[in-house]
Amino acid sequence: MLTSNISEWPAERAIFPVLHVDLRVVDALHPYALAERARIAANWDEEFAANPALYDNPMLLPRAVTISDGVISGETHVVPYSAFLLWRKTRPVTSAIHLFSLPVIVSSDGAVVAIRMGGHTSNPGRVYCAAGSLDPGDIRDGVCDLDGNMAREVMEETGLALADARSVSGFHALHDRGVITVFRVYHFAETAEQLIERIAAHIAVDPEPEIDEALAIRNADPGQHPYLPFMPLILEWVFAHMR
Repeated sequence: MLTSNISEWPAERAIFPVLHVDLRVVDALHPYALAERARIAANWDEEFAANPALYDNPMLLPRAVTISDGVISGETHVVPYSAFLLWRKTRPVTSAIHLFSLPVIVSSDGAVVAIRMGGHTSNPGRVYCAAGSLDPGDIRDGVCDLDGNMAREVMEETGLALADARSVSGFHALHDRGVITVFRVYHFAETAEQLIERIAAHIAVDPEPEIDEALAIRNADPGQHPYLPFMPLILEWVFAHMR
C-alpha cells in the first residue's frame, strides 16, 4: 500500500516545477471515510445547518501522495464532500491529502483574472482563481485528469474556454498543511476588462452561479483581497515569471 513521503516533499509553501501528475483512483472505500464515519456525519450536520446550500456530492480525496524528482504520484478514493469538510478542519495528513488543480488566467494586459466565491459556497467571499475539487467526472482510464478538471471548472464558473488560451508555464505546485495546489498559467488574448465582462454575462444567465464576480489582480499584495492561503504565493510567482 502506498504511503505519503511527506518528509521528502519540497519545502512547505515553496513553489516547485511538476513534470507529471499520476493520481490513480482506487475502487474501494477511503479508510479515512470509514474510520471517521460518525464524526463526518456529525460535522456535516453542523455544516449543513450553517449553510443549507451545501451539497454532499462525491469528490476525490487522495489517501497517499508521493513527490519525487518533479513527479507527483498518488492513490485517491471517491468520498462524499462531507468527508473532506471534516478533513479540512482537522488535517490528518497521515490519513489523507487534498490535491486540486488551479488554472491561473492571465489577461493580455498582464492581470490575473480571479473570482470571488458566492456566499452560499463552502468558501464564501474568498478570492482565488476559478477551480474546484477533482470529482468522478474527472477520471480517465482510472487516472485523474487535471487538465479536464480545470477546463470544466473554468467553463462552469466563468463561461471561458481554456482551449482559447495559450499555456507556456507547464505545471507547478506548492503544498501547505496537507493541501497540494497544482497550477498552470493560461494567457488569454483579451484584456482583463473584456474577460470580466464576459464572466459577468455568464453569471447573469447561470441559474445557480457559484461566484459573485470576477476581478482583475495586478499585484501580489496579500492584503488586497480575502485570499485563500495559496493565492498570494502563486500571485507572487506569476507576477515574477509570467507577465
